[in-house]
Amino acid sequence: MMELEEFVSHFAEQFEDTDKSEIMPDTKFHDLEEWGSLVAMGIIAFVKTKCGKTITGKEIRSCETVEDVYHLVAGK
Repeated sequence: MMELEEFVSHFAEQFEDTDKSEIMPDTKFHDLEEWGSLVAMGIIAFVKTKCGKTITGKEIRSCETVEDVYHLVAGK
């Protein structure tokens, strides 16, 4: 499993219009203006390709921060 900092960087890459510096481990990503289903699909795809794990939209919705998603993936 990748380190948290690397995970946050890949997570941030899924946002086209949001400054990458705005996305930190404690960022409540649901509150970001750009957050939506397309970004969620990008996160699901990145987790599958970079981490070799499968997560669902429902699981992402249950997370509050980027670090919560990291721990979700790490626990798979």
